Amino acid sequence: MHSVFRLPPTRREWLQGAAALAALGPLAGAIGPVAAQERPETRRIRFNHAPSICLAPQYLAAEFLRNEGFDDVRYLPVGSRAAPEALVDGRIDFGMWYTTGFLPALDAGLPVVLLAGLHLGCWELFGNDKVKSLRDLRGRTVVCEQMQGGEQILLSSMLAYVGIHPGEVTWLSRPPGSAMSAFIAGQADAFLGFPPEPQELRLRGVGHVLLDTNVDKPWSQYYCCMVGANRSFVERNPIATKHVLRAILKGTELCVSQPVQVAGYLRDHGYEPRYDIGLTALKRIRYDYRAADPADTLRFHALRLRDVGVIKSTPQRLIERGTDWRFLNELKRELKA
Repeated sequence: MHSVFRLPPTRREWLQGAAALAALGPLAGAIGPVAAQERPETRRIRFNHAPSICLAPQYLAAEFLRNEGFDDVRYLPVGSRAAPEALVDGRIDFGMWYTTGFLPALDAGLPVVLLAGLHLGCWELFGNDKVKSLRDLRGRTVVCEQMQGGEQILLSSMLAYVGIHPGEVTWLSRPPGSAMSAFIAGQADAFLGFPPEPQELRLRGVGHVLLDTNVDKPWSQYYCCMVGANRSFVERNPIATKHVLRAILKGTELCVSQPVQVAGYLRDHGYEPRYDIGLTALKRIRYDYRAADPADTLRFHALRLRDVGVIKSTPQRLIERGTDWRFLNELKRELKA
C-alpha cells in the first residue's frame, strides 16, 4: 500500500494512468485537459491517506487530476483519525471525512471549510444480545476509538435524538484499529463501525444491527462523509479548489455507475484488498452529492449536540464560518450539462 502518491509521472506512468482510466470506463476519460486560462494556481495537491472504502472518490480523484492540471498529487499518512487536524495545521489541503469528525474544528473556529457532501449512510451500529435498540444503550458500555472523534460524536448525536445524554453511557476508548476487536471480545455492548467493519462483523456472525444509516431514517437522509479543505488553501487557490472538487465528484459518479471496476481499483491500489467486501460496501453506500442539502446535515447534528453540550456553536454559526458551497453549486450545473 502506497502512503505517498507523487507526480510528475514518467512516460511509463502516464501510460499506466491512461490504462487505469480506460479500465474505469468512458466516464473516467470524459475529462480532457483543462483550458490554459483555467489552469490551477498550484500544481500540487495533498490528501489524507486513510484507506477506507467510503473514501473511494478521494482516491479515484488521482486519475482525474492529471487532466485537471496537477502534476504533484500526494496521499499522506497523517493518522487514521487525524484528517481534520491535518487540514487545520496545513499538512494536507483536502480531506474526505465523516461529517461529525469535522464538527470540533468548526465549533472552535479553526481554519477548515466544508465544500460538499458526498454520500449518505455507511455507518452501522452493532449491539450484543443485551441490547435490542438504540434506547437500550442507557447505562451500557460503548466502545469508540477516540473521545471527541467522529464516531463518538455521531453516536452522541444518535443518543441525543432518542433522549439519552451521552454521559448516560460508559465510553470505552481503544487505540485506532482495535475498537471492533474490543466489541468482538465482549468488552462493550455496542460498536459503531463503517465499511469494511460491518461486513466483517456479518462474516463473523458477531452482534446484530441496531441502526443502519444506509436505510434507517432520519440518519439515511443526511451526509455521512463530506469534503473538507484548509481555508487558506481555498482562499489562495479558488481555481485549484474547483478542479480538485470536480475530480472528487467525478469519482463519486464512478462509484455509482461502475462499482465493479472501482472495487477492482481499490483492490489493485491496496485500499481494500478484499474485492468481495469492497464491492458489497460500494453497492450499499449511497454516493450522491446531489441527494441532500449538506447544510441540513450540519443543522441536524448541531441542534442535538449543542443541547447535550458536545458543541457550543449554533447551527447557523457553524454554517457561516465553516462552509463554502459555491464550488459545489457551480459544479452541479456544469456536470449536469
